[in-house]
Amino acid sequence: MSNKINRRSFLKLFGAGTLTAGTAAVVGCKNNDNTTKARQEPPVGKMTYRLNHNTGDKVSILGYGMMRLPTKGQTLGGRQVGDEEVDQDMVNKQVDYALAHGVNYFDTSPVYTQGMSEHHTGIALHRHPRKSYYIATKMSNMHSYTRQDSIDMFNHSLKELQTDYIDYYLLHSIGGSNDEYPDAIDLFNARFIKNGILDFILQKKKEGKIRNLGFSYHGDVKVFDHALQMMDQGKVHWDFVQIELNYLDWHWANEINDRNTDAEYLYEELRKRNIPAVIMEPLLGGRLADMPIKLVNQLKQREPERSVASWAFRYAATRPNVLVLLSGMTYMEHLKDNLLSLCPLKPLTAKEMTFLEEDIAKQIVGYKTIPCNDCKYCMPCPYGVDIPGVFVHYNKCLNESNVPQTTQDPEYAKARRAFLVGYDRSVPKLRQADHCIGCGTCVPMCPQKIQIPDELHNIADYVEELKQDLL
Repeated sequence: MSNKINRRSFLKLFGAGTLTAGTAAVVGCKNNDNTTKARQEPPVGKMTYRLNHNTGDKVSILGYGMMRLPTKGQTLGGRQVGDEEVDQDMVNKQVDYALAHGVNYFDTSPVYTQGMSEHHTGIALHRHPRKSYYIATKMSNMHSYTRQDSIDMFNHSLKELQTDYIDYYLLHSIGGSNDEYPDAIDLFNARFIKNGILDFILQKKKEGKIRNLGFSYHGDVKVFDHALQMMDQGKVHWDFVQIELNYLDWHWANEINDRNTDAEYLYEELRKRNIPAVIMEPLLGGRLADMPIKLVNQLKQREPERSVASWAFRYAATRPNVLVLLSGMTYMEHLKDNLLSLCPLKPLTAKEMTFLEEDIAKQIVGYKTIPCNDCKYCMPCPYGVDIPGVFVHYNKCLNESNVPQTTQDPEYAKARRAFLVGYDRSVPKLRQADHCIGCGTCVPMCPQKIQIPDELHNIADYVEELKQDLL
């Protein structure tokens, strides 16, 4: 018997804005200001859409990032630990809910979720009419650049996603370098030009197997510029480009890390060429949602009923050349809050945009957090370290003033306990920073160019000093 959901059944489940008996009418969730309030149910039929002028696609401003899928493991400290088997039933449920509320763009990759994201995404989406959603996936040939392996990757994506064509196909994460190719342009050429893979992809576009072609960018800006120059020279047409954009990166990306590029430059280069921008990391892996209480209060004073995350989503969505912004919505509450922010979008005023870019962002920079977005590109660590888990815990404690610098601190005992107890709860002991041997395997994989072993060793030393009261 077919497991597809027909339109009548789908609308019966979600179309009238009601929920099945197994779903609460309101969600009680703890906000960043440490208060609990009931959230209203997102409305149906209110999604904001943007038009892709290249193909006429009507794309939901909120896209579903399928990088961090729900798993069957237990949750500690807000993170999945233990059994990492993907919970397909929950993936299906959340995809159904997203579609019912107007989300129609789903972004995945052959390397997400330990190589299983396309498989689980394909199962969830194949239950719905193919014309009701757009699939974005990538040529993620970061580990093998051979022509045959890359072609196999493309064909495998079609198979796993259970589709005959890809709506939005990307050259994945251009701009990086590695030991074999320390120059980022050389690596770009090895992955896509010398092996003929870009020509292969262009042929697939002619055949209708790819509807829109673009790239996602992390790293050396000269590769970003080079790719756009290829379009200027008529060698390729980019239908869209995926960049990292948020109110912290708009002016401060290079300030935080001199190897990163401010989002203002990236966005304006695309706007000048009329290339639609797909936005990743509007929340910086959650860092613009889980902020210091001082900053939370400043946002809440302006709009008490809005979540902290809502400011970041509306900031990115307000920019007119943005086609869609992606969010890795692991939990149903994430999905619902984002829908409330964008169904419909209430654009920020110029004054509000400046407030975020110049006031809130400047204060965030002053906290000196590790710029980890929890993307998990560095994983798995060959020695079992939960790299993003360590950084997420450290940043969280820093935001909450639970990283004491001296035993003379009046709150030292309280902060020490909060850091150490929380560390053991959120990161299993065998996966903590002290198990890093400094092999450096993770470094070239990090889009934020974090010197990961150095940061892990610093945290491991700090933890040991805390344990022995040596600060």
